[in-house]
Amino acid sequence: MRSKIHVVVSGRVQGVFFRYFTKENAQKLGLFGWVKNTGDGNVELVAEGEKGDLEKLIGKLRKGPPLATVRDLKVEWDDNSEEFTEFSVRY
Repeated sequence: MRSKIHVVVSGRVQGVFFRYFTKENAQKLGLFGWVKNTGDGNVELVAEGEKGDLEKLIGKLRKGPPLATVRDLKVEWDDNSEEFTEFSVRY
């Protein structure tokens, strides 16, 4: 079953390669969407794909890359919109 997630990750998540970690893992899982830093120091992302693969990505995000410290992860689930053709880093 295909789904969509909107995630906000807080903690020490900027300046530690979190966006590229997210993109790499999303691409390995065959997911589509985007990731970006926010002005308040968080990382935000939207991803679409198979529900099981999205759950795997969420598990990876909870840990983050080696230099990150994830304090909180807010996840909202939605219906798949099929609006993305790749997974990209937004600036």
